[in-house]
Amino acid sequence: MLLNTLLLALRSIRRNLLRSFLTILGIVIGVSAVITMVTLGNGATLAVQNQISSLGTNLLMIRPGQRLGPGGGGGGAPPFKEADALAIATQIGGIQSVAPELRSGATVVANGRNWATSITGSTNAWFETSNWRLASGRKFSDDEVQAGAAVCAIGETVRRELFGSRSALDEEVRVKQFSCKVVGLLAAKGQGAMGNDQDDVVLLPLHTMQRRVTGNQRVATLLVSMKDGSDSERVKASLTQLLRERRKLAEADDDNFNVLDTRQIAETLSGTTQVMTTLLGAVAAVSLLVGGIGIMNIMLVSVTERTREIGLRLAIGALEREVLLQFLIEAVALAAFGGVVGIVIATAASMVLAELMQVPFLFNPTINLLSFVFSAGIGVVFGYFPARRAAQLDPIEALRHE
Repeated sequence: MLLNTLLLALRSIRRNLLRSFLTILGIVIGVSAVITMVTLGNGATLAVQNQISSLGTNLLMIRPGQRLGPGGGGGGAPPFKEADALAIATQIGGIQSVAPELRSGATVVANGRNWATSITGSTNAWFETSNWRLASGRKFSDDEVQAGAAVCAIGETVRRELFGSRSALDEEVRVKQFSCKVVGLLAAKGQGAMGNDQDDVVLLPLHTMQRRVTGNQRVATLLVSMKDGSDSERVKASLTQLLRERRKLAEADDDNFNVLDTRQIAETLSGTTQVMTTLLGAVAAVSLLVGGIGIMNIMLVSVTERTREIGLRLAIGALEREVLLQFLIEAVALAAFGGVVGIVIATAASMVLAELMQVPFLFNPTINLLSFVFSAGIGVVFGYFPARRAAQLDPIEALRHE
């Protein structure tokens, strides 16, 4: 009986292909919108996490001032010293490496070209704390770091803008008023979490940066990389206590520095993108309800059009539940087919949009399955009332219907 009822339902749908297509359009749009929004949202969340992790693993960033951002008080706080980095590395447990960092902007010149870029001064520990690798070349030698030698490592963007397609190793690059030899090429990282180009950088030894670029011994940032499994809260508490002692702060004084955990940034940004994904998915899901109302409307029209057919079936012995099942299967079949079409469209659209937005494409079988089940459920809910109405028709009145 179930097979015969299914065949009858499919035959009825096939008789009105255009109307059936227009009926499921709302379901198709709803399912594809929900899946696309969730897929892109998950991809954006992963992209944010990857960009934050590219800053460094288990990284703490320590800067002068009471807080980050405008009005953070960094202008009046004393800068750090290179000795602060050494003290942290030797006196606090759970530390992998510590890199003092100093940044400035400058125009670099080489090969008859010039390029405005970011100049960073640090030690070899910077490669580990900031999660940087060398594509070719070498790191600075200890003698070069201590003596402030005129050597540098450049990012992929700087290499491309100054040297085109050829290698820059052993070439001379002029930074402000001095020339430095390129001893290393940094591996490409791409866009950062804040939309900046991480490869647009020139790395100098810290002493070279201090003597030839900034002209002072200040250190703007301390980058602290923790060992895997370290308790970040304990490490942060130890860092705070040590720096308060070194900066001679009284017990009643507020910290004149801030410690930022990149994992907290990643969690905050990921949480924000997930909330936005859920919100967009919920808004898109409204179209599923609209599609369900469309199915109920068309099924009511179908019942009216087929009143004589229903009366004839009831008159020759068809049971009410069989008529109910036929119309219910029609509604569920329409909704389920709309769900399948929506999944196919959403998958294709997500792949294209993920490529355009430069975020990972993450196929989520759970959301696809839930969307299909929900669309079929929409067919049951909104198809029941028309099916019930058809099953309760009086055969005599139905046969008199014109």
